[in-house]
Amino acid sequence: MSFAMTCHRRRAIFAIGLLAAVSTIGASAFGQLELGGGHDANQPIEITADSLEVQQENQLAIFRGTVDAVQGEMNLRADVLVVHYRPREDNQNSISLIEAEGNVFVSSPNEMAQGDRGTYHVDAQRVELDGSVVLTQGENVIRGDHLELNLATGQSKMASAASADGGKQRVKAIFVPESEPQ
Repeated sequence: MSFAMTCHRRRAIFAIGLLAAVSTIGASAFGQLELGGGHDANQPIEITADSLEVQQENQLAIFRGTVDAVQGEMNLRADVLVVHYRPREDNQNSISLIEAEGNVFVSSPNEMAQGDRGTYHVDAQRVELDGSVVLTQGENVIRGDHLELNLATGQSKMASAASADGGKQRVKAIFVPESEPQ
């Protein structure tokens, strides 16, 4: 398998991991809403970008320009995606870190997450989303500045940032109850 194909698959795994994490936070924060479910991770992955630069000496692959990764009904979009990899003994590459920069947007049919930057620490199974983070499912919305998702444990944490005047901003959540049919 070529390095480029390996990067494409790993990048799509980032999208899947982030969506799984969004589903996890949604389940704990939103209550009894239908989350995730039904996604087939064995579907083909289509990735498009304006350019791909491989820096073999730095063990980096950099996708630039409206980067889109699609697998089934899941989507990842960012301005730039940087894949950090390390060589293995079998001449394949192993991804250690994936960084998404600029207008990061991850969605599935039921939920979406967006922020300025996203990081997937592959070995630690940890996803972070930073900068004006918004998690949305239907009319339910959680806003903050830093989201940490542990894919191994399912635990998540949303934090806020300091405001320009040195004060503390707060995490904000809006939960809309389901209306009963009449």
